[in-house]
Amino acid sequence: MSHANAALTPKARAKLGRLVVEDGWPIARAAEYFHVSWPTAKRWARRYAEMGLEGMGDRSSRPHRSPTRTPQHVVRRIVHLRWKQRLSPIAISARTDTPASTVHAVLVRCRLNRLSHVDIRTGEPIRRYEHDTPGALIHVDVKKLGNIPDGGGWRFTGRAQGERNRAATPGKARNKHGGPVMGTAFVHTVIDDHSRVAYAEIHPDETALTATGVLARATFWFATRGVKVERVLSDNGSAYKSKLWAATCADLGIAVKKTRPYRPQTNGKVERFHRTMAAEWAFARHYNREADRRNALPAFLHRYNHHRPHSAIGKVPPITRLTNLSGQYI
Repeated sequence: MSHANAALTPKARAKLGRLVVEDGWPIARAAEYFHVSWPTAKRWARRYAEMGLEGMGDRSSRPHRSPTRTPQHVVRRIVHLRWKQRLSPIAISARTDTPASTVHAVLVRCRLNRLSHVDIRTGEPIRRYEHDTPGALIHVDVKKLGNIPDGGGWRFTGRAQGERNRAATPGKARNKHGGPVMGTAFVHTVIDDHSRVAYAEIHPDETALTATGVLARATFWFATRGVKVERVLSDNGSAYKSKLWAATCADLGIAVKKTRPYRPQTNGKVERFHRTMAAEWAFARHYNREADRRNALPAFLHRYNHHRPHSAIGKVPPITRLTNLSGQYI
């Protein structure tokens, strides 16, 4: 491939070829004029005579034949062992009597060198997708978190102190053994497929009434940022299979999509957001009570949307993918 400082770009090669072939310039004179060697000038003049302008581009340096290339049946065997049994290059090397370096080269060529690229259940390469515009698809789901007792939970205080904090927390119901029931916080999350911009609310349940309310408010929140929601993808939870959910989506002009049963990978973007949310908000530090954690959610969402680089979209904050949005860099 010609570089920026090359003496002969494809355009200059064509000019050299015309001067030699059509205007009758001697090759030595053309070489001197273009500041290249005599063999170089002769090569491009010959190609111009044989192929015209189409021959002025760079040719592939790949050889016409590779006698030492790994046989195709061995490649198929390596790929099969990687897909179906998720073996390492060394293990595959032992099975196929092929050097581990060759196995690794084959896996790189077939884009199977990382097991994270291979679905653990099916053994097939993971298929990734992304919709072209914001709002073309949003993902919804619910993350369940145990409420934090006053004084902190066991993750930071230890099991013994955590149990004492649970027992001392006032206003909690009791189970049949007399122990306090802290309850569950249901974090309803909404993720835009294209931009990864996130919206979340905390509620005491995951009923259809709550889920539809979150969807309506999230749709309005996205609309104020110039995003029209077209489709919503959810799992097969009872709230998302309800008639109320279908009617609400119809009223909002949103098409309903469901994931395949027992295949959460389809909704993987919101599942990955839950992991980030748990690491950077829910369990990021010691909260002295549940209210402190809930009060910290808006700050986390702002940081995630406006400031945190997202590796899946080019290491830029999600909000940068919403064009013409005032204040998006605040």
